[in-house]
Amino acid sequence: MTGGLTRRSLGLAAGGLLAAGLARPALAVTAPAARGGGRSPWPYLLGADISWVPEDEAAGATYYDAGLRRDPLAIFKGAGFNAIKLRLFVDPANGYSRGKPGGSWCGLADTIAFARRIKAAGLHLSLTLHYSDDWADPQKQTKPAAWAQLAFPRLVDAVHRYTRDALGAMAKAGAAPDLVVIGNETTFGMLWPEGRVPLTIPTGNAVTDQTHMNVAGAGGFDKFALLLKAGLAGAREAVPGARLAVHNHLGRHWPIVQHWMDALIEREVRFDATGFSCYQQAAQGDWARTFDAFEARYPGIAFFAIEYSSRKRYLNDLIHGHANGWGSVIWEPTRHQEAIFTRGGVNAGEGARPDLISQGANSAEAPGGVPGSAPAAPRPPEDHGGRYDADPHFIDLYRTMARDYGLAVPPAAHT
Repeated sequence: MTGGLTRRSLGLAAGGLLAAGLARPALAVTAPAARGGGRSPWPYLLGADISWVPEDEAAGATYYDAGLRRDPLAIFKGAGFNAIKLRLFVDPANGYSRGKPGGSWCGLADTIAFARRIKAAGLHLSLTLHYSDDWADPQKQTKPAAWAQLAFPRLVDAVHRYTRDALGAMAKAGAAPDLVVIGNETTFGMLWPEGRVPLTIPTGNAVTDQTHMNVAGAGGFDKFALLLKAGLAGAREAVPGARLAVHNHLGRHWPIVQHWMDALIEREVRFDATGFSCYQQAAQGDWARTFDAFEARYPGIAFFAIEYSSRKRYLNDLIHGHANGWGSVIWEPTRHQEAIFTRGGVNAGEGARPDLISQGANSAEAPGGVPGSAPAAPRPPEDHGGRYDADPHFIDLYRTMARDYGLAVPPAAHT
């Protein structure tokens, strides 16, 4: 199926596969050439997912750089960042925002409002669609409440229609994303159980392997591919100029990445880039191994780090060294993991995490996912208002990276 796919043909295709017992002819695994052959249509992206900012601002958060209060977007831009990524939930009032004051955070209206700020700041805009009312991640890919009872052909149609309409609304508001990611951390599929993909290659993370191997009732790659095609088609209709990506959270694990990519390409899923989560490695060199092998096997498809936190310079240098490496997006750096802001003189996140899975649990894959690690203690609700100060060490680090990568860096705010 291609970008000219209609809602009706999507439904017929899904129904036809089901009627045929999901039979399909064997296809040669040939990577499709993305627009531009995988080469980036933009300068190297130094990006940040800061979707929490509007929610935190409503709670009273203020942001400072060198003692001066500033718009957080101006702080990021001044540090050399040239791209911002947001996330979109279908109806967060039914999930993520339930019981929260101030708004339906990461819903369409909130996302459009923040996206317009980002565009006005002259920054590249990326968007991840979660296809859920709450977090979609490796441990859960829960259908939106409004789609929970849909038969599979209608679920495919809902993905297509929702994607087209949401992105169309953003474009109409002057906030069309430059890069659209279809699904969040969909290594094991999306919209479970129909779109779930059982794990066949161990990850080395005990909790992940126990959860995802030998899964009964999963629809497998055939249904997952149809759902991805539906989202990709809707995006192409609404924002034809945007680049399109998918998300595999195991950037450290080349065998799983290869199996996943080959399965999608075999089913003729067409996209421009793959985003990898890169929080930890199992062994030194894992990320480099994946990036090298990916570029060699799929020269027509780009890649980027869609999530990371620690090892900031090391990871970006790896990606920048590849012709098809588009850039990186640090996840929620105002207050997550090794944040680039401080509160009260200490890191506003949890600080640097271990580099290797053998050194500690990787919460980006599964909480407590390392044998022998203690479960995390429950944490009380947090107040995310208050003052956040840009950490000069990290501001200087990113400004240096931006210069080294040939990006425009505005004068420092305090000079």
